[in-house]
Amino acid sequence: MSIDLAQVQKVAHLARLALTPEEEQQFTTQLNSILEYVEQLSELPTDDVQPTTRAIEVVNVTRPDEAQLADNREELLSIAPEHEGDFFRVPQILQE
Repeated sequence: MSIDLAQVQKVAHLARLALTPEEEQQFTTQLNSILEYVEQLSELPTDDVQPTTRAIEVVNVTRPDEAQLADNREELLSIAPEHEGDFFRVPQILQE
């Protein structure tokens, strides 16, 4: 499989990209190189390889949420931007 100049021009047109003739030629060459590499990869035996979403394992480093009782409700309410009675007042985000 290969990509020719006409296909690059068509995709550029659909993507509303104004490419110079040099850029069109450059992208044609680059896209063909990518396709050749993908074809090489498709020749590898991957039947016993488990699918993954990442090349390396990523771990979330946030602390677990733990409910804690507040020692001084009045102090917490006094530093809030707005409060109403014993509650924090926040901007409405949903419409009725």
